[in-house]
Amino acid sequence: MQALVAPRFLLLRSLMWDAGTTYTTPPNRLSLQGTLYHLINFIPKLLAATSTKRLRIYRTLLKVIAHKGVLERPGRSELRVRKRRPKIYPLMTKPRQELRQQLQTA
Repeated sequence: MQALVAPRFLLLRSLMWDAGTTYTTPPNRLSLQGTLYHLINFIPKLLAATSTKRLRIYRTLLKVIAHKGVLERPGRSELRVRKRRPKIYPLMTKPRQELRQQLQTA
């Protein structure tokens, strides 16, 4: 799973970097989810286009990404942590009906 996430993440971050540097927008002010959304919408157009038109579509994609920035959010320096504490109970690994029968016979 981790091996699949890294290339996508790098592709999105490189698109954000390219859009930010091309249109003088700080890349860290661009939305990762917005970039993903716009990339998914532009993929069919990029695949259907000829090589000369593909470059124009790519530049349009960069422009859309660069102009959809996020506002500065001061005080956002917390690390991501798990909120829920692990429970002491075991996980339910069998169907509920089967577990009921097992508990009644025990």
